[in-house]
Amino acid sequence: MLSCAPWKSGPCENACRSFRADSRFSGGIFDIGGKKRRIAELDEQTGAEGFWNAADKAQTLLREQARLKASVDSFEGQLKTLEDAGVLIDMADEAKDEATAVEAAATLTAIEEAVSKIEFARMLSGPYDRQGALVSVNAGAGGTESQDWAEMLLRMYARWAERKGFKLEELDRQPGDEAGIKSATIGVEGEWAYGWLRAEAGVHRLVRISPYDGQARRHTSFASVFIYPDIDETIKVEIDDKDLRIDVMRSGGAGGQHVNKTESAVRVTHIPTGIAVHSDGERSQHKNKATAMRILRSKLFEVEQKKQEEKMGNIHAQKKAIEWGSQIRSYVLAPYKQANDHRTGLKVSNVDAVLDGDLDQFMIATLLELAGDPTAHAKVPPPDDDEV
Repeated sequence: MLSCAPWKSGPCENACRSFRADSRFSGGIFDIGGKKRRIAELDEQTGAEGFWNAADKAQTLLREQARLKASVDSFEGQLKTLEDAGVLIDMADEAKDEATAVEAAATLTAIEEAVSKIEFARMLSGPYDRQGALVSVNAGAGGTESQDWAEMLLRMYARWAERKGFKLEELDRQPGDEAGIKSATIGVEGEWAYGWLRAEAGVHRLVRISPYDGQARRHTSFASVFIYPDIDETIKVEIDDKDLRIDVMRSGGAGGQHVNKTESAVRVTHIPTGIAVHSDGERSQHKNKATAMRILRSKLFEVEQKKQEEKMGNIHAQKKAIEWGSQIRSYVLAPYKQANDHRTGLKVSNVDAVLDGDLDQFMIATLLELAGDPTAHAKVPPPDDDEV
């Protein structure tokens, strides 16, 4: 590792500091060795006699092979560029050449940008991460408190999506008894929306002085968040009409007299799984049924995916009881302010910004940990009863 000589000014100092980024190229977090071993296996399979007998499987393996080779080539290309930048810094150090140092600094900046793209690709490498997402928020026990908290969460994800430039669509909303929502589902349309948001699935906990308590006591509320890929027609999900029960009813939400006087709301129940979805956002019963079926397809698709993953022994159930001890993140507004992710240990004091959609740091920490990054924050247990 180089140390900065006294003669060096800002640009060269930055080059020296940036050069320390070479530790990121150890290859460990990118599992280059594992990728090369898998490529060797695929090379052997693709060269075997009868490889094309199962065309669909062959295409899948070829796509995996191409993706892995591109990943390894990109990594090794950046590693070579890093070595060249190191030579430039050595030259600048020996000749006390500011111009060479500036060139090295620019090269290292480009490398860091490239590494960020590699990390992003590794973090969002799931087969459906590029899809849009359906976000369902459900209030836990606790009446108005939890229903208000569920609406706060819904707004948090809407604000996050707006920051990303994603398109939002409200698909279903069940209003709370006095305030907030009992449940709601929104569609988030944009590339990588599902990949980002899948880090948010779980139970979320709020601690605050209740605005609904005349004695201003502190309350704890829970709400659950479920994330589904918004699958399109290219992904086949078999749904037999005889397995469906479709109920129509009057809408209970806003929309004027027409909505409330006609049976436009639709609830579709998939009898074999017991999954039920509801939609009442449109005046048209036909449109509400189409929306309900869209949500149902995504939920059934996820159920099938989890069955496949469970067979491989690498699935962690998304659904947990909405109660103490099962939360993935706590948002404490009193007696202090802090957002605490219990999976990664990441803590942020500016909880107001988090509730306004500043979620990327939490998502990245979780996704990197899920991708097997040993540098991700260590897991910590949820707080004890006396902690807040």
